[in-house]
Amino acid sequence: MTDPRDRKLYLGPRLRVLRRELGINQTQMADELGVSPSYLNHLERNQRPLTAQMLLRLANTYDIDVRDFVAGGGEGAAGDLHAAFSDGLLRDLAIPRQELNEIADAHPGIADGVGRLFRALSDLRRLPETIAQMGSDAGPPASPVDWLRDHFRSRRNHLAEIDAAAEALAGTLPEGPPELYAALKARLADAHRIGVWVVPQSVLPEALRHYDLHRRRLMLSERLEAPARLFALAYQLCLMELEPLILEQVERAAPPDSDARILAKIAFVNYAAAALVMPYARFVKEAEERRYDLAGLAARFGASFEQLGHRLTSLDRQGGRGVPFFLLKLDPAGQVSKRILTDAYPFARHGGVCPRWAGMPSVGRVGEVTAELVESPDGKRALILARAQPPSAATGARAPQIVAIGCDARHMGAIVHADGLASVAPTTIGPGCAFCERQECPDRATPPVTRAQAPSQHRRPAAPYPFRGA
Repeated sequence: MTDPRDRKLYLGPRLRVLRRELGINQTQMADELGVSPSYLNHLERNQRPLTAQMLLRLANTYDIDVRDFVAGGGEGAAGDLHAAFSDGLLRDLAIPRQELNEIADAHPGIADGVGRLFRALSDLRRLPETIAQMGSDAGPPASPVDWLRDHFRSRRNHLAEIDAAAEALAGTLPEGPPELYAALKARLADAHRIGVWVVPQSVLPEALRHYDLHRRRLMLSERLEAPARLFALAYQLCLMELEPLILEQVERAAPPDSDARILAKIAFVNYAAAALVMPYARFVKEAEERRYDLAGLAARFGASFEQLGHRLTSLDRQGGRGVPFFLLKLDPAGQVSKRILTDAYPFARHGGVCPRWAGMPSVGRVGEVTAELVESPDGKRALILARAQPPSAATGARAPQIVAIGCDARHMGAIVHADGLASVAPTTIGPGCAFCERQECPDRATPPVTRAQAPSQHRRPAAPYPFRGA
């Protein structure tokens, strides 16, 4: 009987995944490993086994754990395949478990694709239940993004342990944005042997930031503006110095799958970076003294409007809470790409926003902060501060994006942008057309999903999409 220690290791797919994660081609990897491109091609196609010598070269060249590299790879993908082919839609094919394991091991990309399709099918099957549970947190999240959003909401958008650790790290660094940038760059070089390079677009044609594990080089696209460059250095330092704490917090969050786990780690490092650039106590003090003057705060901490908005949503430290803000990011068509929720959020948790919200015309006033008092059907009032961001030269986007932050109207006195709004009648809005049951709304774009339509061949109402009442 063959000793397991003597079995040949065919790990081509895992080698290919590693190379793609490093962002290099076969010729580059072959050169770095000291082998010919044709030999590396044979390894990746499982036409030759990986020798012990090659595993050592991989470990030394790319700083990987050999045990993880040999043992990992197909388990998660195999689990997805087993789940998919156990479903009633495919169960009659009776594909043996061993065959699914072989597919996952030899072709992890295909297995991952099948897994994603199966999860999408499962989400689609849950759609009627999701609609029935609108406004309830009882149903399972539809995607890793939804899970992450719900997790942050359950923690009131505040990660206390990470916030405190990042604040302590910030205490060892200077305060001013230019001085902080220089200090972060020096610390990455001195403590972690990581060089920071600002490179032309031709070097990073499809990315804004890339960390080269092998060369220990953080490359920043020349397209990034100063706040984004500062944040990128803060992100990399937090990833290097706070990773054990962040991984511990990820495990505590109990992500439902591997995609959610990766998203959680990225989000937690982003949170730490924001807390490093805008340390909690100092940031709250400045915000209160400046009465939440957004332009002043952005200049003080070297942050973009969106970065500032994110930080404002996280001020929930016990004994030192700030104004509880929500955040919303959407395009001129009203399609929402980002939500950070609080109880004051006046729109539905899913879908777009109310077309009666006057924040949309801010697209025509790019760069200005517009302030508006709105009132929802239940009588609750909220202050919304919106700013249209110019089309991003960094990403190549053509349309402006609207970033809005808001809070309950009772906090208006603490916010300079709300001065003068107390005597202005609020704009009446709904949660969004699909969920709004206002009968006489002339701005309605779609009928509500909660009511049956009531068309009439003899009467044309002033409001579009007439529907039956309760």
